[in-house]
Amino acid sequence: MVDPLLPKSPDQLFGILFKDVQLGHVFADSKTFVDCVPKLAPANVVALYETEKVKPDFDLNAFVHAYFVVPGEVADGSSSVDYVSDTSISTADHIDRLWDRLTRQADVAVEGSSRIPLPHPYVVPGGRFREIFYWDSYFTMLGLRVSGRVDLIRSMIDNFAYLIDTFGFIPNGNRTYFLSRSQPPYFALMVQLLTKIDGPDTLTKYLPQLRREYDFWMTGRSELTDAKSTEKRVVKIGNNTVLNRYWDDTPTPRPEAYRQEIDLKEETKALGVVPEELYIHIRAACESGWDFSSRWFTDQQTMATIKSADIVSVDLNCLLYHLETTLQAATNQSDAQKLVSDNYDSLIQGRKQAIQQTFWNEETGFFYDYDAVSGRKTDVLTLAGVFPLFFKLATTEQATRVHDRLRADFLQAGGWVTTLNQTGQQWDWPNGWAPLQWIVYRGLMNYGFIETACEGRNRWLDLNDKVFKATGKMMEKYDVVDAALTTGGGEYPNQDGFGWTNGIYLAMDKERIG
Repeated sequence: MVDPLLPKSPDQLFGILFKDVQLGHVFADSKTFVDCVPKLAPANVVALYETEKVKPDFDLNAFVHAYFVVPGEVADGSSSVDYVSDTSISTADHIDRLWDRLTRQADVAVEGSSRIPLPHPYVVPGGRFREIFYWDSYFTMLGLRVSGRVDLIRSMIDNFAYLIDTFGFIPNGNRTYFLSRSQPPYFALMVQLLTKIDGPDTLTKYLPQLRREYDFWMTGRSELTDAKSTEKRVVKIGNNTVLNRYWDDTPTPRPEAYRQEIDLKEETKALGVVPEELYIHIRAACESGWDFSSRWFTDQQTMATIKSADIVSVDLNCLLYHLETTLQAATNQSDAQKLVSDNYDSLIQGRKQAIQQTFWNEETGFFYDYDAVSGRKTDVLTLAGVFPLFFKLATTEQATRVHDRLRADFLQAGGWVTTLNQTGQQWDWPNGWAPLQWIVYRGLMNYGFIETACEGRNRWLDLNDKVFKATGKMMEKYDVVDAALTTGGGEYPNQDGFGWTNGIYLAMDKERIG
């Protein structure tokens, strides 16, 4: 629900003006208006609107452009200067040149802006994504390390630490309209990445923020009972097992997708879908980063059946297992904490056992999400099922069976396809995404499936190279099934830039070269 202590988002600041702009198709993309910056104090803009809108010659489009600064796209890091890629150079050299154009300097607070100011420089994904994004940033950092840009890795981690200190968690991105949800918890992986560069004292430095991150995800655990099996992001399964789900308890359309979600409400009204429940499930899927995918649909096909908040996600729980192991290492590293050290062994072993019992399907030989309402595993095969291999939580036999299924069904001409369902959603067939290519690659390498891992890696890199040579761009996602130059699906056009694609390309290319 809305917290009165948090900065107000554009829908709260601009009220009826916000609704009229979003429903009036002033901009093709609903995210554009929520990223606009008012030229006057929000209250003054709203007062002017109330006066002007009743005039017979009033033009809403003209009003918005007169009183707001409209953002441009940031494929080049600048809304005012077009950047032309040099396709005669290698993809890796192109990415090295692109980092500075995707980098924002420390923010300055601007009244009425939805941007949450960050104190240090950071890399944005690109295109319509003009802010830092939580889980994107880990994969971006993998490439920054290859490029020797440790300065940016440190500053981005410090920005995330600042967000935890300020809000108690890391929002989806540094926008006021993201303050009701987070994204997959990769902060511990970021800290571990920097630890490999700067040494073990890094763990001690970020221990307070690691603890608060964990507390955020585990909030409500003490309130769970047999009669109350869910609270915020925790879910009680059986007698003693507590695992996690994605969650956002705001039962309204997302400001950055307002028009689409109002339209979806109307489309699903005849099906008896409760709008408030629909919005919560949509927002939970957004916290997962997989917005949207058949893994959240009870019929595996349509948004009307989305039940994201009912799903206990295998990838999320693997990430929280890693957070628990990182907390244990950080606590042990800190001399000051040893006297009051928490014993994380039981938490770590308990979650490891729960991951095995809850998500593994012995019959099909794969890891699945778990539906807490129906009390059984889902039937949707997705690359989320590879996360236990990435974190070395699978047995050798399980890893072999996952490998065989991956090679038989998921390996395509351009890399690993996200799911086997073709729904038109962007996190489904035929699309492949850079972060998941890395998860599969490292997961297979962890268990010695080197030939398959390298084959998937090389197909992905070859597709990236092909598209770059043809378009001069690194894309947000790719069609990996027929290796087409463009791909689609989802609520917005494919974006170029692109932070995590750049990062994974460099990380994989370094290993290909050796």
